[in-house]
Amino acid sequence: MADDLSRTLTACLPDDLDAAQPRHDWTLEEVEALFARPFMELVFDAASVHRRWFDPSQVQKSQLLSIKTGGCAENCGYCSQSASFKTGLKAEKLMEPSAVIAEAMAAKAGGASRFCMGAAWRELKDRDTPKLAAMISGVKALGLETCATLGMLTADQARQLKDAGLDYYNHNLDTGPDYYAEVVTTRSYQDRLDTLEHVRDAGMSTCCGGIVGMGEGRRDRAGLLHALATLPVHPDSLPVNALVPVTGTPLGERVLKTGEIDPIEFVRTVAVARLVCPKAMVRLSAGRETMSVEMQALCFLAGANSIFVGGKLLTTPNPEQDEDARLFAVLDLKPMPAGALDQATAD
Repeated sequence: MADDLSRTLTACLPDDLDAAQPRHDWTLEEVEALFARPFMELVFDAASVHRRWFDPSQVQKSQLLSIKTGGCAENCGYCSQSASFKTGLKAEKLMEPSAVIAEAMAAKAGGASRFCMGAAWRELKDRDTPKLAAMISGVKALGLETCATLGMLTADQARQLKDAGLDYYNHNLDTGPDYYAEVVTTRSYQDRLDTLEHVRDAGMSTCCGGIVGMGEGRRDRAGLLHALATLPVHPDSLPVNALVPVTGTPLGERVLKTGEIDPIEFVRTVAVARLVCPKAMVRLSAGRETMSVEMQALCFLAGANSIFVGGKLLTTPNPEQDEDARLFAVLDLKPMPAGALDQATAD
C-alpha cells in the first residue's frame, strides 16, 4: 500500500506539491508514503518546493525568552518546567515589561527579527493580560515581530493579545493524536485545537509544530504532520523540535536509556513538513545544541528556514551567537528580513 502511494506521489510531485494553493486534504497514508520515499529523492523534492516559496539562502532568526519560568500545572512528560516532576528548576514570577523589552532590544541587536515570549502556564489568567500587553506593545515598538506562548487561551484573551500587537501565537500539538496520551494527560488534543481556532479567529498568525524523538514511531510523526497539514489554515510557523532529554522527566529518562532520534529520520521529518505545509516557516528548534553542522545543513536543504538564536531556549541550551555566525558563514546563509513570510503568503 505504501509503495503504491509512493509511486503515485512520485508521478504527481511537482504539480500537487508545488501548487499555488497548498493542499489541506492529505491522508495519513499519503504522509506516511512521503516519509517512506528514498531519502535523496525526498530531500530533493522538499528543496524544490522550498525554492518555490522562499529564498533558500535566507534563514529567519528568532529569539525566545522565558518570561515566567517553572511551576506549570501541566504534566508534559518532556518538560523541565512541570510541577509534576523533580528537575531542580525553581519557579519564578512573571517578569516586568521593562526587563522583557530590554531583552528584546538585545535580541534585535544580535540580528533577531522575531521575539518570542514564553510563560510556563496551563492557561492565561485575565489578571496577567495588562502586563503582557505592555510587553507585547513595547517589543512591537522596537520593530520586531512578536510571538508568545502562554498556554490555552479563550476567544476574548486571543482578541486582547491581538489588540496589544501580538503577531504570532505559539501552541504546539506536540505529537500525533495516537501518541498524545503518552506525552500529557492534563490537556486534551482538542484543547490545543480550540486554542488554535481562537488565535486564527482573532486574526493572529499561528506558530504550531511538535517534538520528535520522544519514543514515538514514524506513524506518530506522520500523524503530527497530518494534523498540521489538515488544519483549516496551515501554521504560519512550524517548529520541529528534537527532544532535549531532561533528567527527572519521564520522557527524558526514557530517551536517555533508549537513545535520541536518528539524525536522518529527523531530516526526513523536516522534509515532509516542508512538503505538506509549503508556505510555513519551518523552524529548526530545540535540539540544535547537539546537532552537527552537517546535520543542520541537511535540515536547511530539506526546507528548514528558521532557527532560534541565543544561548538558551526557555530552560534548555541553544548554540551561542558566535556559533551560529560560523554556521551561517560556512553554509553561505543570511538572516531573513522581517515580513518575509507575509511576502511568501502574498505570492
